[in-house]
Amino acid sequence: MNRLPGNDIEVVVTGMGATTPLGGDVPATWRGLLAGRTGASALDTGWAREHGFPVRIAARLAVEPDRELDHVELKRMDRAEQLAVIAARQACRDAGLTDGTVEPDRCGVVIGTGIGGATTLVAQHDALRERGLRAVSPQLIPMVMPNGPAALVGLALRARAGVHAPMSACASGAEAIAWAWRMIVAGEADVVAAGGTDACITPAIMAGFTRARSMSTRNTSPETASRPFDAGRDGFVLGEGAGVVVLERADFAAARGAKAYGRLAGVGMSNDAHHITAPDPDGAGQATAITTALRRAGLGAGDVGHVNAHATSTPLGDLTESATIRRVLGDGPVVTAPKGALGHLLGGSGAVEAIATVLAVRDGLVPPTANLATLDDRIGLDVVAGGPREVRLTAAISNSFGFGGHNVTLAFTGA
Repeated sequence: MNRLPGNDIEVVVTGMGATTPLGGDVPATWRGLLAGRTGASALDTGWAREHGFPVRIAARLAVEPDRELDHVELKRMDRAEQLAVIAARQACRDAGLTDGTVEPDRCGVVIGTGIGGATTLVAQHDALRERGLRAVSPQLIPMVMPNGPAALVGLALRARAGVHAPMSACASGAEAIAWAWRMIVAGEADVVAAGGTDACITPAIMAGFTRARSMSTRNTSPETASRPFDAGRDGFVLGEGAGVVVLERADFAAARGAKAYGRLAGVGMSNDAHHITAPDPDGAGQATAITTALRRAGLGAGDVGHVNAHATSTPLGDLTESATIRRVLGDGPVVTAPKGALGHLLGGSGAVEAIATVLAVRDGLVPPTANLATLDDRIGLDVVAGGPREVRLTAAISNSFGFGGHNVTLAFTGA
């Protein structure tokens, strides 16, 4: 495959951080994925019962932010911001970034979110209605603005090369990583912290997805509700979480003696221009994202041994993606769908799943798709179930798709 023209700068992953329904950091989350554990549980809240929600399932964090942040930080940050800061601190520690490691003018941040400060907005609206203006926090605007997570991480890193906050629904975390790659390849930065976050388990957001009939109603068995590619799937489970990676120019990382988990070899982004929520049934935009990522990476379809699928556990979405994978890559790649275990982390999902893809290449292990009991016979892919599978991988891709028609593919290889 002919590589797309452009800069030949190599980009490596040197740090990773995450807080998810499976664990408070990357090692715990990775262990949970490999074990096939699920983070979903019954949503036993007053508002869910009060409003008669037909969906009473969610995937909440395994470790609350107050384990990592002090009282002042908790008070001044929305929950989505808290998770982004936690994941970014972990990633920077993992990468060995300290004061003076990188010049501020050569350091960037890209943190995406699908919805932003939903938790704060709902709580502060209630406070205004019930107790009046003086009950509203003076920190309301910084807490609800969608660029808040990126801005807070940028302040912590003194990042002056650029701080960006893409909002592309469920593709936001992956798109943030793709834009970070572009910043480095364009010579705008040597180091970029990138990822995504969301924390939207609130009445209004749950009600919206419920009315859209997007979520599973398997209330009697919440831990098995999210079942990507399964014949009995009926929708996703809403989760919360964040993931952040540190990307660096390979030569910069080598010069400072940093370890590299793997290489982000290429990225692809496209749009369906089809419908505000439904994917294009032809999968043309998804195919463009995949082929563009491979061309930028100088890879052929036969090089891809593993696909980390977006697969949300919706009837139409899983079918569309599987057909696209078969058309572009054939039926050879080993496939997994982490949302069976994690739930759908919205803006955080693409970043956390990118981390899982990097680790799959590094360890030669593909996690199972949780709750996959009976593969839908229309899927036609080699989907891992039951337990992890050992696979020697040259390259792997991670797909993320979002409402609005956003498509992002990240292509990773070993270091």
